Amino acid sequence: MSALLRLLQLSDPALPIGGYAHSAGLETYVQSGVVHDRAGAEDFVRSMLRMGIHYTDAALAALAYKAAETGDTDEVKRLDQLCEAVKLPREIREASRKLGVRLMKVFGGQMEVPLGQEKAIVGQEKVGDQEKVIAGQVKVVGLRHYSVVFGYCAAMLGIGLREALTGYYYNAAAGMVTNCVKLIPIGQQDGQAILFGLQPLIMELVEKSLEPERELIGMCSTGFDISSMQHEQLYSRLYMS
Repeated sequence: MSALLRLLQLSDPALPIGGYAHSAGLETYVQSGVVHDRAGAEDFVRSMLRMGIHYTDAALAALAYKAAETGDTDEVKRLDQLCEAVKLPREIREASRKLGVRLMKVFGGQMEVPLGQEKAIVGQEKVGDQEKVIAGQVKVVGLRHYSVVFGYCAAMLGIGLREALTGYYYNAAAGMVTNCVKLIPIGQQDGQAILFGLQPLIMELVEKSLEPERELIGMCSTGFDISSMQHEQLYSRLYMS
């Protein structure tokens, strides 16, 4: 039961880490008229889950989970660097960093230090030219990106991998649906209907993500990357990405 409660908190879309401020390029599609109704919203979310999340973020989360389970912090750091490399749009890359750092601040103090690691593992964040130590935080120094931090935290909190991935996909889907409701806009009932309809897809993707193919990490739809890059130049914006 405690693992379930931890999962619910870790994957809560309302977690105060700033996820509500990012649309993952959706705002560009809405302003251009490509996504303008419920059908377009559902197509956007399904495509993002199948491509952007499945081949990158969920794969990195699963691999980070496995590395954390074995205490391989060097591998966790390598995965974080890989995440930095495959997120091409600047806004998406920066959003991933911000969410990851904030997620670690929330859960860092709640995790037990993995066996074999030094007790005083702390986090660091850049403040101007200074490295500020986040006291009392259990953290692999240099870990920044949301998907990697999510996988690491899930393992350290004793959440099962399948359950963690289910929470990760649901969190992503719920966040995108909420953005669709606000931006298009569509009704709240339409948004909930989309979420219900996504359940079989989420279950399918979770099973595929249990053993991710590392060589496919970064595979995505070019259109999502382009829309995220174009977002920087929109005349007016409600979202940071």
